Amino acid sequence: MSDPNKYLYADRNLINNPLAQADWASKKLVWVPSERLGFEAGSVKEERGDECMVELADSGKKIRVNKDDIQKMNPPKFSKVEDMAELTCLNEASVLHNLKERYYSGLIYTYSGLFCVVINPYKNLPIYSEEIVDMYKGKKKHEMPPHIYAITDISYRSMMQDREDQSILCTGESGAGKTENTKKVIQYLAHVASSHKNKKDQGELEKQLLQANPILEAFGNAKTVKNDNSSRFGKFIRINFDVNGYIVGANIETYLLEKSRAIRQAREERTFHIFYYLLTGAGDKLRAELLLENYNNYRFLSNGNVTIPGQQDKDLFAETMDAMRIMSIPEEEQIGMLKVVASVLQLGNMSFKKERHTDQASMPDNTAAQKVCHLMGMNVTDLTRAILTPRIKVGRDYVQKAQTQEQAEFAVEALAKATYERMFRWLVMRINKALDKTKRQGASFIGILDIAGFEIFELNSFEQLCINYTNEKLQQLFNHTMFILEQEEYQREGIEWSFIDFGLDLQPCIDLIEKPASPPGILALLDEECWFPKATDKSFVEKVLQEQGTHPKFFKPKKLKDEADFCIIHYAGKVDYKADEWLMKNMDPLNDNVASLLNQSTDKFVSELWKDVDRIVGLDKVSGMSEMPGAFKTRKGMFRTVGQLYKEQLSKLMATLRNTNPNFVRCIIPNHEKKAGKLDPHLVLDQLRCNGVLEGIRICRQGFPNRIVFQEFRQRYEILTPNAIPKGFMDGKQACVLMIKSLELDPNLYRIGQSKVFFRAGVLAHLEEERDMKITDIIITFQAWCRGYLARRAFAKRQQQLTAMKVIQRNCAAYLKLRNWQWWRLFTKVKPLLQVSRQEEEMQAKDEELSKVKEKQLYTQKQLQDLEDQHHQLNAEKLALQEQLQAETELCAEAEEMRSRLAAKKQELEEILHDLEARVEEEEERASQLTSERKRLQQNITDLEQQLDEEEAARQKLQLDKVTMEAKMKKFEEDVMVLEDHNIKLNKEKKMLEDRVSEFTTNLTEEEEKSKSLQKLKTKHEAMITDLEDRLRREEKQRQELEKNRRKLDGDLTEIHDQIADLQAQVKELRAQLAKKEEELQAALLRIEDEAAQKNLAHKKIREMEAQISDLQDDLEIERQSRSKAEKHRRDLGEELEALKTELEDTIDSTAAQQELRAKRETEVAQLKKSLEDEARVHEQQMVDIRQKHNQAFDELNEQLEQAKRNKVSMEKAKQALESEKNELTIELQGLMQGKGDSEHRRKKAEAQVQELLLKHSESERQRLELTDKVGKMQAELENVTGLLSEVEGKSIKATKDHSVLESQLQDVQEVLQEETRQKLSVASRLRQMEDEQNSLREQLEEEEEAKRNVEKQLQLAQSQLADFKKKVEQDSCYLESAEEGKKRVQRELEATHQRLEEKCSAYDKMEKTKTRLQQELDDMVIDQDQLRQTVSNLEKKQKKFDQMLAEEKNISARYAEERDRAEAEAREKETRALSLTRELESLMDLKDEVDRNNKLLRAEMEDLVSSKDDVGKNVHELEKSKRAMEQQLEEMKTQLEELEDELQATEDAKLRLEVNLQAMKAQYERDLAGRDEMGEEKKRSLVKQVREMEMELEDERKQRSAAVASRKKLELDLKELEAGIDMANKNREEALKQLKKLQAQMKELIRELDDTRMSREDILAQSKENEKKLKGMEADMLQMQEEVAAAERAKRQAQQERDELQDEMNNQSSKNAQIAEERRRLEARIAQLEEELEEEQCSTELVNDRLKKAMLQSEQMNVELAAERSSSQRVEGSRAQLERQNKELKLKLQELEATVKSKYKANMAALEAKLAQMEEQLDMETRERQSATKLVRRTEKKLKEVVLQVEDERRNTEQYKDQADKLNSRMKQLKRQLEEAEEEAQRANAYRRKLQRELEDATESADAMNREVSSLKSKLRRGEVPFTMRRIVTRTGGESDEDAEAKSETPEPKPE
Repeated sequence: MSDPNKYLYADRNLINNPLAQADWASKKLVWVPSERLGFEAGSVKEERGDECMVELADSGKKIRVNKDDIQKMNPPKFSKVEDMAELTCLNEASVLHNLKERYYSGLIYTYSGLFCVVINPYKNLPIYSEEIVDMYKGKKKHEMPPHIYAITDISYRSMMQDREDQSILCTGESGAGKTENTKKVIQYLAHVASSHKNKKDQGELEKQLLQANPILEAFGNAKTVKNDNSSRFGKFIRINFDVNGYIVGANIETYLLEKSRAIRQAREERTFHIFYYLLTGAGDKLRAELLLENYNNYRFLSNGNVTIPGQQDKDLFAETMDAMRIMSIPEEEQIGMLKVVASVLQLGNMSFKKERHTDQASMPDNTAAQKVCHLMGMNVTDLTRAILTPRIKVGRDYVQKAQTQEQAEFAVEALAKATYERMFRWLVMRINKALDKTKRQGASFIGILDIAGFEIFELNSFEQLCINYTNEKLQQLFNHTMFILEQEEYQREGIEWSFIDFGLDLQPCIDLIEKPASPPGILALLDEECWFPKATDKSFVEKVLQEQGTHPKFFKPKKLKDEADFCIIHYAGKVDYKADEWLMKNMDPLNDNVASLLNQSTDKFVSELWKDVDRIVGLDKVSGMSEMPGAFKTRKGMFRTVGQLYKEQLSKLMATLRNTNPNFVRCIIPNHEKKAGKLDPHLVLDQLRCNGVLEGIRICRQGFPNRIVFQEFRQRYEILTPNAIPKGFMDGKQACVLMIKSLELDPNLYRIGQSKVFFRAGVLAHLEEERDMKITDIIITFQAWCRGYLARRAFAKRQQQLTAMKVIQRNCAAYLKLRNWQWWRLFTKVKPLLQVSRQEEEMQAKDEELSKVKEKQLYTQKQLQDLEDQHHQLNAEKLALQEQLQAETELCAEAEEMRSRLAAKKQELEEILHDLEARVEEEEERASQLTSERKRLQQNITDLEQQLDEEEAARQKLQLDKVTMEAKMKKFEEDVMVLEDHNIKLNKEKKMLEDRVSEFTTNLTEEEEKSKSLQKLKTKHEAMITDLEDRLRREEKQRQELEKNRRKLDGDLTEIHDQIADLQAQVKELRAQLAKKEEELQAALLRIEDEAAQKNLAHKKIREMEAQISDLQDDLEIERQSRSKAEKHRRDLGEELEALKTELEDTIDSTAAQQELRAKRETEVAQLKKSLEDEARVHEQQMVDIRQKHNQAFDELNEQLEQAKRNKVSMEKAKQALESEKNELTIELQGLMQGKGDSEHRRKKAEAQVQELLLKHSESERQRLELTDKVGKMQAELENVTGLLSEVEGKSIKATKDHSVLESQLQDVQEVLQEETRQKLSVASRLRQMEDEQNSLREQLEEEEEAKRNVEKQLQLAQSQLADFKKKVEQDSCYLESAEEGKKRVQRELEATHQRLEEKCSAYDKMEKTKTRLQQELDDMVIDQDQLRQTVSNLEKKQKKFDQMLAEEKNISARYAEERDRAEAEAREKETRALSLTRELESLMDLKDEVDRNNKLLRAEMEDLVSSKDDVGKNVHELEKSKRAMEQQLEEMKTQLEELEDELQATEDAKLRLEVNLQAMKAQYERDLAGRDEMGEEKKRSLVKQVREMEMELEDERKQRSAAVASRKKLELDLKELEAGIDMANKNREEALKQLKKLQAQMKELIRELDDTRMSREDILAQSKENEKKLKGMEADMLQMQEEVAAAERAKRQAQQERDELQDEMNNQSSKNAQIAEERRRLEARIAQLEEELEEEQCSTELVNDRLKKAMLQSEQMNVELAAERSSSQRVEGSRAQLERQNKELKLKLQELEATVKSKYKANMAALEAKLAQMEEQLDMETRERQSATKLVRRTEKKLKEVVLQVEDERRNTEQYKDQADKLNSRMKQLKRQLEEAEEEAQRANAYRRKLQRELEDATESADAMNREVSSLKSKLRRGEVPFTMRRIVTRTGGESDEDAEAKSETPEPKPE
């Protein structure tokens, strides 16, 4: 049985033992209760009434036991049964025995009905591998042995089949293995439900799912007394699956993190693992960054460094960091988390002290606070202030309250706990985010619950109550599903069932904890107490006792004995609870001042953790509980207690679990000692009872677990009863009854319900087996029928073939008979002569001939062309062959030269042979000398051993002295302890006296303070002033000193910088271009900021303008009304004048006096008219003058403003520079001060430590020096001898291994050659792909042209819509004219002149008012005009900036053109070089072929020579041939390397092609730029024209509004264009930088590949050398020596040649690298330009669309204005209706006024039409621009696609090179492994030798010790000092060990009696 099967399957041979069966039957074996083992096996001997006599099997004792206590034993065949529900005798003893037997045989999993029982093995078992996963995948429960994988697979399959959500509940005590089983569940699901087909290569989501656990364990698990990896939080992992069953995401919910473990731990326990991982695993850089220290320096690590056996914290730290990388958590967030961990440790080091005369706390040393602030991004002073004197809200005001030492320490601890908890919550959220990033929808899920089991300590706190409450709810769920649902199902279906009351009703206990009211539960009472201000833990306990005292599950403790406050009887047992700090734990208060500081932290990670500051409970609420009544109620509902939140979480969890199909896994802890293979029976029995395992087994056994619906049963098993059900319709229940009757099942095995059939366990499995048998029979018969049908079909076909053959034979026989018959011959000859039948045939024949001739002609033409092509090809091949001939002749000449050289070398080798023979003789002499030296050394070793014995005797004496000294030290320590106790007592008494003194002094000081308060204040102020002055002086001195130091440092720095500058000159030249680009970026960013500011100003001005325009419109309407009224008033006055004239004319005949009066009045009227006209002229002149002055003043103000702005900008820059200098100086000052303080502190500590160490060192060195001198000499001599031995052994081992290595290397070289040929083929295929892509690009061109046509159609539609709008405007004007005619009709019918005089008077007053208003409006308009001019000037400035940008772009394009010319020149040079290299390649290939032929010939000669080994000359000849062969192999290797270099050259050629394409694109881009420049200038001119038109239109009131709107819109457009341009430029630059980085990475990879190729070449050369050695090693020993010398000389020469070649290659490569870098920069620049062009073109198209929309908006605005005019006309009609009663004499004047109004309207209409025409022209211009833009976009897209294709080709090449490099690296690793193995063998040999030496030394030491003891005892015996008893002891101790002898020698001598 294999190892995994041993831990899965029980051994059935032992179980099915017939002897055991017979023994069980004869002895009547039973189980008897036992205190030690739980239950013991025994046989019943006698039965007397209710008692039995039982003989125990193990001890043979006979015991009397009550019959009720005896439990039956199962037969032996049921031992180690997999499902305990199958046991016949189902009792506690049988279950325990079965679990125990399985556990002792390594079987930890056992089924128990519907769930699985797991016992912790406390060791690793090989049952969780991928092979085991594959074993369990898709299998049924009964087909495989019990396993967690089986439970997981069942839940997964039932989820897939039933589409029902599943849950797996892993419960048990702490240390039972819940977490490990949840890991295995996730591992199985990740393997089975992975979306990747190859399971070995899992997907990213599956990897992340598996890696989430190590992260959570690091941050949430800790070592406890029971468990080394106890999870201190509960978690519910929800894995989501899609419809196909693949994992699409996961979610983790956590419960009750034990955050108090972060600040304190019990004895022999650890805090969370991450603290230890970080302190051991962090590197030096990380330690410095996180300010980490030693374990013992942290207060929060209560027990220091507690290690876990078999666990390396350093390795686990690396694993967690790798897991975080897999979870795609960025490094910034990782460091942020580690900073939080380090800051939690540092918070524990913050120490507080109580001030002398007050309770206020102070912080004497703030180094820890500084570290905390550095890690969490806060200010030190703010933190200390927030902790020591926080601001607390009292009523409506905030007050600073001083904190006591206890309060400050509590605040720090609460802060540490809260930061760690928040970080843990953030981590879980981050993991969930990583696991839920897929977009696929989850159809169903499997939830895995891993939550802490019952925790029953001596005294339990609030956390234990929450955990036990959770377990109560889970047990209730288990009972509900396992017991109640079973019975409810049977009752529903109407099955006869005796109800079983299992007695585990958990609702009373749950109500005791969670009930909200009547009476309230413990959690409700706790929340209620939290709201009361003066509540304490004692008041809470009293309330609980009052409310729940009579509850059956609640127990009051005894007041005298018990420390607990109350007890609760849970289902697992009675638990005592201590209610200390429950209110604080439930509220979880924090220092809100520190929390707000953390929220405002400079560290993003910390501020994100503390973003919900508003929800915390502040200090004012906690302090209010004891001081301010009712203060806590102010924020009722603002926060929620811990109990409420946990209750909600638990209710959600239970709701989700109830909606799932639960699968229960019960984890059991076997013992508390964590020992493997040990099982405590009582402990296991308690857990079985608590977990409800026994009840579950019983109900599963007694019930009917298998159930199936009628329809499904009939559909599935009707095949077993084919004739039982009659044809036609039948009810499902009746059909099932008939089927079961025909199946002849036992009635006890089934029950028929209302909708289902219920079966006992195992019945359905039997039916399934019968069904499978039936189906196999049916399939066999079906296959037989099919085969018969096919055979019959083949037979029929053969018969048809036979008949056909007979027909053919018959026809052949007939023909043979007629062949010689004369009439038949005549008939055959005459028939074709008949012409009637032949004409059509002849025509057809002629046509066929014609077509054949034409085809022949075409064929001959094609052949001619082919022959001509072949002719040309043959000529070309002929030329190539001629060139090859020449090359071969040259090669022959070289070969002859080589032959002559080899002859010379042969002579040299013979001379070397003689030299080597002489050397051999010398080596033999040396060997003899070495043997003599070895003997000498052995003698030295014996002398040294004697010296060692003497030194050991001295050491023993020293040990005795040490023991006596230690005894004295212990006495001194005891005395010190006594004195310290006495001192503590005295200090306590002293404190008591001081307290009394302080009470007396407080009374005195209260009386004295009233009189002395003013004096104290005065003295304090004076002292403060003096202190401040002293501090000022000190700071000034320090500042001066610092400035001096800074100057010195600056001088030193300048010198160092000069040196560095000299060294880094070359580096700066390379980085110059990058720096320029960065400067351009910074300039662009500055421009963006300026333009953004300008944009904001422009927006503000536009809003102001809009508001002014709306006001002006309102004023305009009022003014129009007033004007109409004034005109009416004027007409009335004119009519009055005419009436007066008529009256005067009538009275001509009157008196002269009247005539004179009339003349006077006329003169007065004339004068008045003149005066009015003069005043109007003067007013107009004044207005003109005022306007001119205003314009001048406006211009001056603008200039002043611009100057002020410039000055402001310069001042701000200067201010920023000064501030930056100031900040730098302050930072330097702080750093220096801190450094100074730290250095002084460290110096003092170091000095003290150094003094102590020096004293100890001096004492130890005196003793050590005496001993080490002697030992050192001995060791040196020993090491020399051992070194010589190890070198000899190492050489022998290496020589054996080199042989095997060389053969493997040769095979690798051959594989590399094959891969290179494959790569050449792939390059050819890529060329074909490029051609296909070219065709696809052409098709895309055609598609883009079609898109262009569609755009033109859309433009035509827009134009037609514009024409429609014009028609509507014309119709509106017609309506206006008709309205005016109506007005005229109404005006003709006006009457009633009496009211006219009164209206005129009122109108005159209004005219004066309107006059003043108009003057104000004129002033406002002038101001608006000035503002508009400002905006125009700003626009002109922006235009200038834009022109500058254009000029810069032109300069850049000129630079690119120069670079392009250079690139073209380089490309030509490279092309010529490539041609020359190709020619060289061809010649080398020919050479290679010739060399291969020669090689074959030489090998044949070599074999002949090897066969004949008679003479030395032949051997030499063979050597020469082998040498030639090896040289040829070397040349082949070189050619291979050259081929690799040629491939590199090919990639460079591809890059050159890219450059050529890019240069063509550059040319097009320059043309486009020129076109765009012209367009920009045209736009500029049009803008200037528009500005002038705006200035002209500003003079008119009507035109002002439209002009302002147009200018505003244009300004917005320009602003948007500029912003878009800047954004695009920034994006392009960023993308260019990204591409630069990518290309740099590619360059680095290429350089690495080059290095790898060099390494491979060196490896190949080394292989060739080793091959030479191998060939020569086949000959005799003498020949081997010769070949080694020859190989060494050859290697030397080859190494020299290779060194020269490598130097040349390095030089070439450096030049190539420089060229590649330049090319890369050019390519990046060009790509950036192209992207900028593309984005600009896109922007232009968007702008054109915006303009179209704005034109439409303007037309709509025109319609709105027309509507406004209509409304004004209606108002005029109303006014005219009032004037209907006026006189008919005013009709003529009204007609004149109408004429004037008409002319005005016509003028307005004409202006609108002109604007429309302008808009149409602009539209046409924009459409043209858009067309040109679309063309440019298409071109750029084509170019971009080409560039992308080329870049992809380069990537493929790089990937191939990477693959080659990986293979070479793998080969190198193999060689390294072999080397390491050789070294390990050598080390083992050395270790074994040293071990033997040590054993020898130990033996000699023990012998010496024994000799000394014997001699001492003999001497004592001679003296007679030892008594008789002692002599016996001495005789016995003769055979004792060395240690016993030493111990006895150390004991003091007994005194004689």
